[in-house]
Amino acid sequence: MSSEPSPSSVIFQDKKPSKPIKAKRHRSRIRRSWRYFYLRFLRLRGTPGYISRGLACGVFAGCFPLFGLQTIIGVLLAVIFRGHKLAAAAGTWISNPLTYVPIFAFNYKMGELLLGLGSQETPVSLPDDWQSWSELKASGLVFLITLFVGCFLVGLLSSIVAYIMSVQFFSRWHKNRYHY
Repeated sequence: MSSEPSPSSVIFQDKKPSKPIKAKRHRSRIRRSWRYFYLRFLRLRGTPGYISRGLACGVFAGCFPLFGLQTIIGVLLAVIFRGHKLAAAAGTWISNPLTYVPIFAFNYKMGELLLGLGSQETPVSLPDDWQSWSELKASGLVFLITLFVGCFLVGLLSSIVAYIMSVQFFSRWHKNRYHY
Protein backbone atom coordinates (compact mmCIF):
# COMPACT_ATOMS: atom_id res chain seq x y z
CA MET A 1 0.00 0.00 0.00
CA SER A 2 1.13 3.52 -0.71
CA SER A 3 1.46 6.11 2.00
CA GLU A 4 -0.27 8.78 -0.06
CA PRO A 5 -3.88 9.52 0.82
CA SER A 6 -6.53 8.81 -1.75
CA PRO A 7 -8.03 11.79 -3.62
CA SER A 8 -11.43 11.41 -1.94
CA SER A 9 -9.92 11.51 1.55
CA VAL A 10 -8.02 14.70 0.67
CA ILE A 11 -11.19 16.44 -0.47
CA PHE A 12 -13.21 15.54 2.61
CA GLN A 13 -10.36 15.92 5.05
CA ASP A 14 -11.18 17.96 8.14
CA LYS A 15 -9.07 21.04 8.37
CA LYS A 16 -8.20 22.55 11.67
CA PRO A 17 -9.86 25.93 11.85
CA SER A 18 -7.30 28.69 11.88
CA LYS A 19 -7.61 31.34 14.56
CA PRO A 20 -9.60 34.26 13.19
CA ILE A 21 -7.87 37.57 13.38
CA LYS A 22 -10.91 39.61 14.25
CA ALA A 23 -9.11 42.79 15.27
CA LYS A 24 -7.18 42.95 12.01
CA ARG A 25 -10.31 42.31 9.95
CA HIS A 26 -12.20 44.92 11.94
CA ARG A 27 -9.49 47.55 11.36
CA SER A 28 -9.43 46.63 7.71
CA ARG A 29 -13.21 47.08 7.44
CA ILE A 30 -13.10 50.41 9.24
CA ARG A 31 -10.24 51.63 7.06
CA ARG A 32 -12.04 50.47 3.93
CA SER A 33 -15.32 52.14 4.92
CA TRP A 34 -13.57 55.44 5.80
CA ARG A 35 -11.75 55.35 2.48
CA TYR A 36 -15.06 54.69 0.71
CA PHE A 37 -16.73 57.69 2.37
CA TYR A 38 -13.67 59.87 1.71
CA LEU A 39 -13.68 58.99 -2.00
CA ARG A 40 -17.43 59.34 -2.15
CA PHE A 41 -17.13 62.80 -0.59
CA LEU A 42 -14.50 63.85 -3.13
CA ARG A 43 -16.64 62.61 -6.01
CA LEU A 44 -19.77 64.53 -5.04
CA ARG A 45 -21.61 65.84 -8.06
CA GLY A 46 -22.79 69.38 -8.24
CA THR A 47 -21.45 72.86 -8.38
CA PRO A 48 -19.01 73.98 -5.69
CA GLY A 49 -21.66 76.34 -4.29
CA TYR A 50 -24.23 73.53 -4.06
CA ILE A 51 -21.86 71.19 -2.24
CA SER A 52 -20.57 73.98 0.02
CA ARG A 53 -24.07 75.05 1.04
CA GLY A 54 -24.78 71.52 2.15
CA LEU A 55 -21.51 71.30 4.07
CA ALA A 56 -22.15 74.64 5.77
CA CYS A 57 -25.64 73.48 6.83
CA GLY A 58 -24.13 70.35 8.34
CA VAL A 59 -21.45 72.30 10.20
CA PHE A 60 -24.11 74.63 11.61
CA ALA A 61 -26.22 71.70 12.82
CA GLY A 62 -23.14 69.94 14.21
CA CYS A 63 -22.49 72.82 16.61
CA PHE A 64 -25.67 72.11 18.58
CA PRO A 65 -25.88 69.51 21.38
CA LEU A 66 -28.80 67.67 19.82
CA PHE A 67 -27.26 64.21 19.67
CA GLY A 68 -28.97 61.99 17.15
CA LEU A 69 -30.79 64.92 15.57
CA GLN A 70 -27.79 66.78 14.17
CA THR A 71 -27.73 64.85 10.91
CA ILE A 72 -31.48 65.19 10.43
CA ILE A 73 -31.36 68.93 11.13
CA GLY A 74 -28.36 69.34 8.81
CA VAL A 75 -30.10 67.54 5.96
CA LEU A 76 -33.32 69.53 6.52
CA LEU A 77 -31.33 72.77 6.43
CA ALA A 78 -29.65 71.57 3.24
CA VAL A 79 -33.07 71.01 1.70
CA ILE A 80 -34.20 74.50 2.74
CA PHE A 81 -31.01 76.20 1.49
CA ARG A 82 -30.75 73.95 -1.57
CA GLY A 83 -27.47 72.35 -0.60
CA HIS A 84 -26.03 68.88 -1.05
CA LYS A 85 -27.61 66.50 1.47
CA LEU A 86 -24.70 64.06 1.74
CA ALA A 87 -22.30 66.96 2.32
CA ALA A 88 -24.65 68.20 5.07
CA ALA A 89 -24.59 64.81 6.76
CA ALA A 90 -20.79 64.78 6.56
CA GLY A 91 -20.62 68.32 7.94
CA THR A 92 -22.27 67.25 11.19
CA TRP A 93 -19.26 65.05 11.92
CA ILE A 94 -17.39 68.03 13.37
CA SER A 95 -19.00 67.06 16.65
CA ASN A 96 -18.18 63.51 17.58
CA PRO A 97 -17.42 61.79 20.87
CA LEU A 98 -13.87 63.16 20.80
CA THR A 99 -14.91 66.78 20.26
CA TYR A 100 -18.19 67.08 22.22
CA VAL A 101 -16.74 68.45 25.43
CA PRO A 102 -14.38 71.08 23.95
CA ILE A 103 -16.94 72.31 21.40
CA PHE A 104 -19.80 72.65 23.85
CA ALA A 105 -17.63 74.16 26.60
CA PHE A 106 -16.44 76.75 24.07
CA ASN A 107 -20.04 77.33 22.91
CA TYR A 108 -21.17 77.83 26.50
CA LYS A 109 -18.38 80.34 27.17
CA MET A 110 -19.28 82.22 23.98
CA GLY A 111 -22.92 82.30 25.10
CA GLU A 112 -21.85 83.70 28.46
CA LEU A 113 -19.74 86.34 26.75
CA LEU A 114 -22.51 87.31 24.33
CA LEU A 115 -25.20 87.49 27.01
CA GLY A 116 -22.92 89.23 29.51
CA LEU A 117 -23.44 86.53 32.10
CA GLY A 118 -19.77 85.82 32.70
CA SER A 119 -19.15 89.05 34.63
CA GLN A 120 -18.43 89.10 38.35
CA GLU A 121 -21.72 90.83 39.22
CA THR A 122 -23.91 88.08 37.80
CA PRO A 123 -22.00 84.81 37.84
CA VAL A 124 -23.79 81.89 36.24
CA SER A 125 -23.36 78.76 38.25
CA LEU A 126 -25.59 75.97 39.29
CA PRO A 127 -26.29 76.10 43.02
CA ASP A 128 -25.11 73.19 45.16
CA ASP A 129 -28.42 72.69 46.91
CA TRP A 130 -31.71 73.72 45.42
CA GLN A 131 -34.48 74.88 47.68
CA SER A 132 -37.26 74.26 45.20
CA TRP A 133 -38.03 72.77 41.80
CA SER A 134 -38.58 76.23 40.37
CA GLU A 135 -35.02 77.19 41.34
CA LEU A 136 -33.72 74.05 39.64
CA LYS A 137 -35.74 74.79 36.48
CA ALA A 138 -34.56 78.41 36.42
CA SER A 139 -30.91 77.33 36.71
CA GLY A 140 -31.33 74.75 33.98
CA LEU A 141 -33.14 77.20 31.74
CA VAL A 142 -30.37 79.80 32.12
CA PHE A 143 -27.78 77.12 31.31
CA LEU A 144 -29.68 75.93 28.21
CA ILE A 145 -30.29 79.45 26.90
CA THR A 146 -26.62 80.33 27.39
CA LEU A 147 -25.49 77.14 25.66
CA PHE A 148 -27.87 77.51 22.71
CA VAL A 149 -27.02 81.19 22.17
CA GLY A 150 -23.35 80.23 22.10
CA CYS A 151 -24.08 77.29 19.78
CA PHE A 152 -25.98 79.56 17.41
CA LEU A 153 -23.16 82.12 17.30
CA VAL A 154 -20.37 79.55 16.89
CA GLY A 155 -22.45 77.54 14.41
CA LEU A 156 -23.18 80.61 12.30
CA LEU A 157 -19.55 81.72 12.19
CA SER A 158 -18.29 78.16 11.61
CA SER A 159 -20.74 77.56 8.78
CA ILE A 160 -19.71 80.80 7.06
CA VAL A 161 -16.03 79.84 7.31
CA ALA A 162 -16.82 76.28 6.14
CA TYR A 163 -18.76 77.64 3.17
CA ILE A 164 -15.98 80.00 2.07
CA MET A 165 -13.24 77.40 2.47
CA SER A 166 -15.19 74.60 0.82
CA VAL A 167 -16.20 76.74 -2.17
CA GLN A 168 -12.53 77.46 -2.78
CA PHE A 169 -11.57 73.82 -2.26
CA PHE A 170 -14.27 72.36 -4.49
CA SER A 171 -13.71 75.01 -7.17
CA ARG A 172 -10.04 74.02 -7.37
CA TRP A 173 -10.93 70.34 -7.15
CA HIS A 174 -13.42 70.56 -10.02
CA LYS A 175 -11.06 72.70 -12.08
CA ASN A 176 -8.20 70.21 -11.69
CA ARG A 177 -10.45 67.20 -12.13
CA TYR A 178 -12.17 68.32 -15.32
CA HIS A 179 -9.23 70.21 -16.77
CA TYR A 180 -7.57 67.09 -18.16
